[in-house]
Amino acid sequence: MALLGSIIPSEVGLRLLLCPFGSNVVIRTACCTVGVVLPVYSTFKAIETKDQNERQKWLLYWAAYGSFSLVEVFTDKIVSWVPLYYHMKFAFLVWLQLPSTDGARHLYMNHLRPFLLRHQARVDHMVDLAYGEIVKFVITHHAEIEFARTLLMKFLAVGMDHCRLIAAGFWDQKLRGWLTIDVVCISEQDEDGR
Repeated sequence: MALLGSIIPSEVGLRLLLCPFGSNVVIRTACCTVGVVLPVYSTFKAIETKDQNERQKWLLYWAAYGSFSLVEVFTDKIVSWVPLYYHMKFAFLVWLQLPSTDGARHLYMNHLRPFLLRHQARVDHMVDLAYGEIVKFVITHHAEIEFARTLLMKFLAVGMDHCRLIAAGFWDQKLRGWLTIDVVCISEQDEDGR
């Protein structure tokens, strides 16, 4: 029975993940977990252990994932309508990370690296231009940016105060409920003569 109990939840999870006609929420969450959450933690471990091979592996992964994300930004509204798109995306993200396939290295060495080497001067020029425009914008609009930052911080402070009040009211209400139950129980005991 214990064996059956351990198989059923995993089978249900697998069916939810692979069911093409159900909600995409499960598969999209799986894509986010496999594509971002696990790699962030693995990157952290690679940095902390100072393992150069692991660092290079995760740098290649992030280059491949970033390139994929950039393409996906422009194509998502069209491609997401393709049946099983998120399932294919999930499989692609797993393929990028699997040591047996070394997908990120393959994608980087065969496609991304040659493309970037061929267009490096143009990309550098565009990055420098964009960086210069951002610096000019920040310098020109420093006062407005500071005002927006201050306003945001005030809104966050007010929001936190409201959250604290709501939480305090919730716990105050719960505490009153518990005290009322205790008082009713005590008064019932007194009436019974106990």
